[in-house]
Amino acid sequence: MSLRIAIAGKGGSGKTTVAALLCRSLLAGQFKPLLAVDADPNSNLAEKLGIGVEQTIGDLREELRQNPDKKPAGISKNEWIEDRLNRSVSESAGLDLVVMGRQEGPDCYCFINHLLRHCLDKIGRQYAAVVIDNEAGLEHLSRRSNGQVEVLLVVANPTITGARTAARIMELVHSLKLDIGHCALVLNQSDRKLDESLQSEFKRSGLETLSRIPDDEVIRECERKNQPLLKLPDESKAAQAVAAMLEKIIAMRRENP
Repeated sequence: MSLRIAIAGKGGSGKTTVAALLCRSLLAGQFKPLLAVDADPNSNLAEKLGIGVEQTIGDLREELRQNPDKKPAGISKNEWIEDRLNRSVSESAGLDLVVMGRQEGPDCYCFINHLLRHCLDKIGRQYAAVVIDNEAGLEHLSRRSNGQVEVLLVVANPTITGARTAARIMELVHSLKLDIGHCALVLNQSDRKLDESLQSEFKRSGLETLSRIPDDEVIRECERKNQPLLKLPDESKAAQAVAAMLEKIIAMRRENP
């Protein structure tokens, strides 16, 4: 079974940066082929990875909504959608990307989402690892549109707002009864020890801190130059922290196969 890691967090917490750095570490660890799924409606994982995207799943969903009977003669609807999904995968060396995109309009997408979920799950099995960049609302996880998730990383800044967002995300996980093997907290841009009141706020989420990722000028410089984070130099403190975090995830997986 492929390693499936989902990442969630409030907008601005740096979760997409963490997702990109995690892809970097997985590729360095020879988790190939690797699939990245941008499931945040405010999609920008492609830019962080330096991969061009021609079509999103949202585009395909709208096409199906407007013309639900569209398909070539001689093949089933599922086969045709699976073929279109495969064409929606943006490919690069060792790393492929699927962008979910927005769901437009008020119409019911239940049937279409069911078909997409089935096909995406089938595609995901072809990869050694899958990284899913979610919004804080966990829309796609709640629809089970990415299959079972082994690890959910909740990314938060070391602030009261970050702590309360982490708690709300975990409330969603429990209320939706999501099939997740392990949930953990990732404190991003966290260089100092949390004071007691902030520690208390984070404890309310029930999450253990898996990693503290320091503020990193190397990343800011990379982003200013619009350079993909896959090419981040090894001296990046944030990249080193994410690499160490991945080692913990792999060790955790070995202990709980």
